[in-house]
Amino acid sequence: MRLPPPLDEHYRHFAPAIEQRLEEFKAPKSEHDVFYEFCYCICTPQSKARNAWQVVEHLRAAQFYEQGFDPTPILADRAHYIRFHRTKARRLFALRTQFGAIGTALAQQSTSQELRRWIAQNVAGFGFKEASHVLRNLGRFDVAIVDRHILRNLVRYGVLACAAQPRTEAQYRVIERAFMNFAGTCGIELQALDLLLWAIETGEVLK
Repeated sequence: MRLPPPLDEHYRHFAPAIEQRLEEFKAPKSEHDVFYEFCYCICTPQSKARNAWQVVEHLRAAQFYEQGFDPTPILADRAHYIRFHRTKARRLFALRTQFGAIGTALAQQSTSQELRRWIAQNVAGFGFKEASHVLRNLGRFDVAIVDRHILRNLVRYGVLACAAQPRTEAQYRVIERAFMNFAGTCGIELQALDLLLWAIETGEVLK
């Protein structure tokens, strides 16, 4: 492993938690698990990942998948507030209606890039970043989550010149390849590097 300092020191600290999380991503998922991974990725944009995690746990406990109630009060709860909670609540409710089609798309064993494009084009609340996120959490490790913390770190380590958000699929793919190449240069798995950079900023390994 050829991680530049101080990444190497941070990796030694977070490595056990990172490996555990990667194994969880690889583990087989039930239909319910897949549904709640999509719920999580609807909730995370511009909100704290820990809050999104807690919201999903509340939705699961209340059997949102089975019952289909209005999830707005859960998202609006100040204990785990989700920004744009009304819009995201509508998207969560719509997700239940569309989940059959999503399950069919996932079962077709398309490439990760094809699935990502389909999710970004067909599921409300998902762009390429969120689609990459949910696919990673479902064990597909050949896509990168190009979010703000990744962009900042790619600039910090000289991989990119600026941290501009990609606006098209082509731009996304360019940054994704740069991130993958950086992981290869560091001698670390792409998703392990993603979790490491996130943990350095937040102090914990989430998903």
